[in-house]
Amino acid sequence: MRVHLIAVGTRMPAWVGEAYTEYAGRLAAGWRMELHEVPMEKRVRNADIARLRDREGERLLAAVPTGARIVTLDEHGRSLSTRQLADRLNDWSVDGRELALLVGGPDGLSPACRDAADFVWSLSPLTFPHPLVRVILAEQMYRAWSVLQGHPYHRD
Repeated sequence: MRVHLIAVGTRMPAWVGEAYTEYAGRLAAGWRMELHEVPMEKRVRNADIARLRDREGERLLAAVPTGARIVTLDEHGRSLSTRQLADRLNDWSVDGRELALLVGGPDGLSPACRDAADFVWSLSPLTFPHPLVRVILAEQMYRAWSVLQGHPYHRD
C-alpha cells in the first residue's frame, strides 16, 4: 500500500523530520509512506483565515494522486482503535488504490478537503500541533502494519 501524507507546512523542526523518517522507514512488505509538503499561507494581522485555509486546501487536493482514497484528519472525525485502523487499512489495501492522508495547517482543513474525503479520521479529541500529527501518523501506520504482519511491536 502506498500512503501519501500530504501536509501543510514546509519548515518543520528537525525532530519532526527525524521521527517521521524513523517510523515511515520501518514499513516494509509492500507498504510505503511518502511525505508531500505544501506551503502554508502567510498569516498576517487581520488576514482572512477562511481564504488562506481555502488556498491551502487547493494545494492539498492538487497533491492527491489521481484515484487515491482521501482521508482527512479532523478532530470531529471518527476515532479508531489500533486494531480498527489496521483492519480498515487492510480492507483499503485490497482495492489497490493509493491512500492520501490530508493534514491541514494551524487553522485546520478547508471545506473542500472535508467534502472530498472518503473518510474523516480523528486521532483524538485533543488538539495536536500539526507538526506532531505527522509523527503520530507515521507511527500509527507502522503500528497498524505491525499488527497486520503479526509483528510484536504492538501488544494487545
